[in-house]
Amino acid sequence: MPGSCCTYIYSEMFCHLRPVRRLCLEKVFPRWFFSSRALSGAEAVNALRPFYFAVHPDFFGQHPREREVNENSLQRLSVYLETLQKPGFKSLKPTQLTFYVRETDQNSPGGQEPFSPFGFRAVKFTLHTRDLLSTVLYILNSCSLSVEHVQSLNSSVHPQPVKEEKRMSDRPIKWDKSYYAFTGSRDPDEGLEQASKRETTLSSWLDNNGKQATKKLENSLPLRKELDRLKNELSHQLQLSDIRWQRSWGLAHRCSQLHSLGRLAQQNLETLKNAKGCTVIFTDRSGISAVGHVMLGTMDVHHHWTKLFERLPSYFDLQRRLMLLEDQIGCLLGGIQVVYIEELQPVLTLEEYYSLLHVFHNRLLKTRIPCHPRSLSGLQMILNRLKVIENELIQASTKKFSLEKFYKEPSVSSKQMVECCERLLEQSLPYLQGMRLCISHFYSVMQDGDLCIPWNWKNGEAVK
Repeated sequence: MPGSCCTYIYSEMFCHLRPVRRLCLEKVFPRWFFSSRALSGAEAVNALRPFYFAVHPDFFGQHPREREVNENSLQRLSVYLETLQKPGFKSLKPTQLTFYVRETDQNSPGGQEPFSPFGFRAVKFTLHTRDLLSTVLYILNSCSLSVEHVQSLNSSVHPQPVKEEKRMSDRPIKWDKSYYAFTGSRDPDEGLEQASKRETTLSSWLDNNGKQATKKLENSLPLRKELDRLKNELSHQLQLSDIRWQRSWGLAHRCSQLHSLGRLAQQNLETLKNAKGCTVIFTDRSGISAVGHVMLGTMDVHHHWTKLFERLPSYFDLQRRLMLLEDQIGCLLGGIQVVYIEELQPVLTLEEYYSLLHVFHNRLLKTRIPCHPRSLSGLQMILNRLKVIENELIQASTKKFSLEKFYKEPSVSSKQMVECCERLLEQSLPYLQGMRLCISHFYSVMQDGDLCIPWNWKNGEAVK
């Protein structure tokens, strides 16, 4: 059958990426972990409440840099948790996260970095777990937060406590109101009817935050002009096709990155001209993307960027070999076209994509998979059609609401964006006029005035 054939090809193509790791689990997880059942998505959110309360961006209003770091990290964590819940996922790339954690009654620095005079400290950790329970425990442990409450969520855990572990008081915890607003849990001190009235809907959130966003947007205009000037000057000087950013960094952060690239251009202009005609993307790591974009890691020093620009000619050679390999695979599958769509999967480097295709090509040579080419080309047409629909809906939404800019976070899929736009077009939202709207996984007013709303926003009835 065509469907089973496609599934087989997909599994053959990605099975070699499964990570092999050996951990001393007894040192990371409590004893009851080894006799526990798996957590559901709702239970995982419930278990992470102390963590969300400690890192929520709203508590960092006076510290925009830390707020932005937490916003970006929460977004990436959300994608990681969603992927873990997808049935049949094969592998998950290690995800490095940084959070600024507020001092609360439940955490203490221990052997980690002490709290700053402002009452928070930076915590960095890398997620490489494969289930919700171990992920939740790893996050809580990394932030020096208690894991005792996780045991109570797990019905199959032995009820007797371990002697070596500290027990928290059985006294119910009284959380701040903002804690319930962020986690979506019910405030036990108020009735269900009152809680329902307080539930965040798109209209109520825009009513409460529209003026604040407008003010921030007006204040950011000089910085936006400066950003455009720097971008245009560098694009012209290096003859670049475009300069982009993978994440929604603030304007000041983006200008700083362009200034860094500009200083490097003054020191090594001829080397940087190797990127002529390319698109430069500021992202989390340096390298060349699978589609040939030059990725500059924002945490890397100038030396790393210089080495990357020096190696661009060899990357262009690898890109030509990659195109040849795609043609060879297409011939083995009956003449179909192999296309890499970056928005539909995690970002791969050119080397990673070439390695993946090379393994797949070798397996095709050995197995000669019987597959009707029209079934695969039909799937490609569906994907392209979805992207066309998404672009049409973005244009329609931009026009209807007179938006200055309408975009989405990379973690929002085309399917989610289409669903979001279709529902938006049914609404009357005057607060959006002249605004910059970003579709994400949470509500937020960014420091430069961009409005972030979740793709599955609520307006009355919840979207499941």
